[in-house]
Amino acid sequence: MAVKRSKSKAGRRILAVGAGLATVGALVAAMPAGASQDAAEAAAGGTNGKGWGRMVDVQLLSFNDLHGNLEPPAGSSARLTRVKEDGTTETINNVGGAEYLATHLEQARAGHRYSITAAAGDMIGASPLLSGIFHDEPTIEALNEMKLDVSSVGNHEFDEGARELSRIQNGGCHPVEGCFEEGKTFEGANFPYLAANVTDEKSGKPLLDPYFIWEKDGVRIGFIGVTLEGTANIVAAEGIKGLKFGDEVETINKYAKVLERKGVKSIVALLHEGGMPASGAYNYDCDTPGAGAGISGPIVDIAKNVTPQVDALVTGHTHQAYACSIPDPSGKPRTVTSAASFGRLYTDTTLTYDRRTKDIVRTAVASANHVVTRDAAHGKITDLIKRWNVLAAPIANRPVGHIGETIDNPTDAGVYEKPLGNLIADAQLAGLSPADKGGAQLALMNPGGVRAPLTKRDDGVVTYRDAYTVQPFTNMMTTVDLTGAQLVTALQQQVSGANLASPKILQVSKNFTYTLDLTKAGADRIVVGSVRLNGEPIDPSKSYRVAMNEFLTGGGDGFPALASGTNKLVGASDLDVFIAYLTANSSAAEPMRAPATGRITIVK
Repeated sequence: MAVKRSKSKAGRRILAVGAGLATVGALVAAMPAGASQDAAEAAAGGTNGKGWGRMVDVQLLSFNDLHGNLEPPAGSSARLTRVKEDGTTETINNVGGAEYLATHLEQARAGHRYSITAAAGDMIGASPLLSGIFHDEPTIEALNEMKLDVSSVGNHEFDEGARELSRIQNGGCHPVEGCFEEGKTFEGANFPYLAANVTDEKSGKPLLDPYFIWEKDGVRIGFIGVTLEGTANIVAAEGIKGLKFGDEVETINKYAKVLERKGVKSIVALLHEGGMPASGAYNYDCDTPGAGAGISGPIVDIAKNVTPQVDALVTGHTHQAYACSIPDPSGKPRTVTSAASFGRLYTDTTLTYDRRTKDIVRTAVASANHVVTRDAAHGKITDLIKRWNVLAAPIANRPVGHIGETIDNPTDAGVYEKPLGNLIADAQLAGLSPADKGGAQLALMNPGGVRAPLTKRDDGVVTYRDAYTVQPFTNMMTTVDLTGAQLVTALQQQVSGANLASPKILQVSKNFTYTLDLTKAGADRIVVGSVRLNGEPIDPSKSYRVAMNEFLTGGGDGFPALASGTNKLVGASDLDVFIAYLTANSSAAEPMRAPATGRITIVK
């Protein structure tokens, strides 16, 4: 694939993309042996004198939420569920990873003259150590090698702030740590990151390009990229100061009109927001009994309101797998897809393009998810992984503690208190309770910040890599003053407001307890009289020193009450605090075990 780059006055990248060999869908397959491509295209509606038929099939390969998984993911992150022909389900193990995704994409493109590869955000951020400690430069290199054409930003692209995202796009060595390889400067992404709904609060201008036009042989398809409007609530506030995250529907509809004025009538939205199919099976038919009947969540309302000018939506964020047909505002079914996460799936969508109308023939759009098996690794990505592993080894393999069992982080719905979440909260309390470290009396941990279980090896050793995999964000720890009333309000915000539909239950240190009554609704689910610290009822008017990471201190995850803390003291990173606790409280002779649950009493 040939990619040409130029710089606009704003310094943004504009790409004109060429592709490899071709097919015109089933018509080509139906032609007699030896028939020419031109003849096949002529059968599809005649040619324009240049050997181009009126109707051409454009292959759209897409994926989302890679999260820097260069090496194959493990455990539950490497599994998929499939519905078999008899209606039963089966588990598929050992799938995913960038070096295998690259092979599958390369194989899928073979024989297609018109092929585009697009992504729906969270390519980087919350990454395993191999990518994360190098600020995700290895993953961007891998995506360049995969010939990714375009991606929307996701919330995790903002984990290190807007300035770092700009570096990821445009290249240059890290401003603090410099260049990681001698004599090499990071080149940045060869593909444009799109951020149509991320604007400067003062000027209103998009942070990055709002759209991208792919063109080959007169076929033009526009891509509009947006992240979820709620991004500001789930990333650290400091890194996105001065930015506004706009409404997804309004933004997509706005730029669909812009593209139409430029003569681009075929449009795909890359949207980092998603839904929840009724089944976790990647091949579940979410159009039964009717179009889009088997999926719920934010994407449904978005899809039903995005202008019919948009022909398909590639989505992400929820880490789910689906290929649904959700009706657009005119009632016409429209393809909406998502390919799970960690490179376990890719989506292959056929967009039938009409050269006369310059639009996608929506009735001909077909889409399906495909499993990324580990049959063959992509040699160039494997070499890239080996190269970066050499650089990472001295840090990654350093022992930091011992465990006597796997300390789990269950992600099942309804599991509100997690052993590993408890351990991390205890570590944060221990690290920030000394007077000179913050004087913390309790600690709160956001559940989404615990990214993987702490898995026991045969020797029980916990390495730096293991600890990093659990907490890859390296948020700075803080200690603030909150009144008892503010604490109770924060607990209520777990199950109300922004978290009403999907509760986010904070993990708490061992000296803090309360009751969650699921028979009630909203904020009433928190039994106020049950909230206790060291066995004593919380005093609404008393001030308490609370340890939490800077993400929560900024009100992240829908906890504005936590942003009202005062007398903030910034400490070490959450990862450093976790490692220090493991090192001080475990040994080969006395390995650490999972702390008991029961801090949150559940009433059902």
